[in-house]
Amino acid sequence: MKPKLDNSRALRIIAAAREEFSRRGFDGARVDQIARKAGVNKQLLFYYFHSKRGLFNAVLARGAAQLEQALAGLPLVGNPPEPDPLSRIRTALEAQFDFLAEHPELVALLTQAGRSDARPFAPAIKRLVVLLAEGQGRGHVRDDLDPHLAAAQALVLMVAYLGLESLIAMSAPPLGADEPALRERWKEAAVKLVLDGVSAH
Repeated sequence: MKPKLDNSRALRIIAAAREEFSRRGFDGARVDQIARKAGVNKQLLFYYFHSKRGLFNAVLARGAAQLEQALAGLPLVGNPPEPDPLSRIRTALEAQFDFLAEHPELVALLTQAGRSDARPFAPAIKRLVVLLAEGQGRGHVRDDLDPHLAAAQALVLMVAYLGLESLIAMSAPPLGADEPALRERWKEAAVKLVLDGVSAH
């Protein structure tokens, strides 16, 4: 029988692994260090996750589920006070950026993830796909746009900025890398870039 991954020990392992992978990368992370931080032995870790790659995928899946939960309250169909599809797309993009900004360790993990590793993020991306498709149906979003590709590109744009924030900050003196004004300015610019690219008007 497959072990449940929502008990306290499994969640402690995932939390410790998230920190270790984000700091040291997949290759540099040590399973024995993760087990020690989680307060378990390596045998239990491998019982739950089978391999280092399995643990890495579980960490990403947990982060993806948290992102999906953060976006779950956003409306997918038109209703007041945001009947305009582009307004709901803006809200979704801003919420996605804010979540990633609050979880820098997840950004670090996403920059390491391969194509198969990132599959758990498909449901979160799909929410934006639905909004883009609805916008196409109502004439607000370009008909020639691929909603899946546009949603994925929006996520890549945000991950790339947050992953390179310190470097980008060097070109925007006198604001520092952790200066909220710089991050907010980038969020507004990134959201506007996506909206301008998808808008039919």
